[in-house]
Amino acid sequence: MQFAKPPKTYEEQLDLLIQRGMLVGDRAHSLHYLSHLNYYRLAAYWLTFEQDHNTHRFKPDTSFDMVLEHYIFDRELRLLVMDAIERVEVSVRAQWAYRLAHAYGAHAHLDPTLFKPGWRHGENVAALKETVRQSSETFVGHFRVYEDELPPLWVTCEIMTFGQLSRWYANLRHSRDRNAVAHVYDLDEANLVSFLHHLSTVRNYCAHHSRLWNRVFTIAWKLPTRRPARLVGDLDRQDGKRLYNTLTMLAYLMDIINPGHHWKHRLFDLLHRHPGIWPRSMGFPNDWRERAIWREQD
Repeated sequence: MQFAKPPKTYEEQLDLLIQRGMLVGDRAHSLHYLSHLNYYRLAAYWLTFEQDHNTHRFKPDTSFDMVLEHYIFDRELRLLVMDAIERVEVSVRAQWAYRLAHAYGAHAHLDPTLFKPGWRHGENVAALKETVRQSSETFVGHFRVYEDELPPLWVTCEIMTFGQLSRWYANLRHSRDRNAVAHVYDLDEANLVSFLHHLSTVRNYCAHHSRLWNRVFTIAWKLPTRRPARLVGDLDRQDGKRLYNTLTMLAYLMDIINPGHHWKHRLFDLLHRHPGIWPRSMGFPNDWRERAIWREQD
């Protein structure tokens, strides 16, 4: 079966939304955003306003500007989340390389005995070699004069993708090596392994400009149950597949990695500037501002 629907002009797209019950105050304004954002990108944001997903009728009083506010909020939220992810990624890179290099030497990543037997170490080394070969970083070029298969750990880690870093950390054979990194953040290694895997998917959503604010994650993460005490009590265990727990963990890690940061204040400000956004749609519990990790910068 072939797709038979012809493409619609921007005018036709807007007329269709109006027919379905969407209020449009400024037609030129709405057409401008349709032409620059794409109908189907915005569709991800007006789905929550639909009264009937079969007919696509909108709930009463749904306006184009309400949908646009959700899009703008989500875009700003992705930028804020990416800022924190960058801090976490850089920190974990540094800790992973430092701990392994000091325990096993500059090229510990080339020793398959340090990694889980079921992990395809050779294939992952080959992937790193290709990443190094394609890298234009000046510091990588400096090490190409040496005969080693790969630059030392502290160089190689800097050209890894976040997904690669997550896997190289998770597949360390000995829990003592994983814990040496995790304990820097007062976490158990199983929780950090799980969170980094989850965070790599969140990062991909952000990097590809995908909807984030009300997403239900298919790759959740293992919530800590014992330590650290200041984090355990602030997580929400009723709706664990939404964004709130991710933001809480990022706030916790930011407190360790970058003391004195203003990241939490920036989140508060973002929510304040967009009162039309319902925090519960992101998994925020009703009492979230009363929880310790969020009170600390009031």
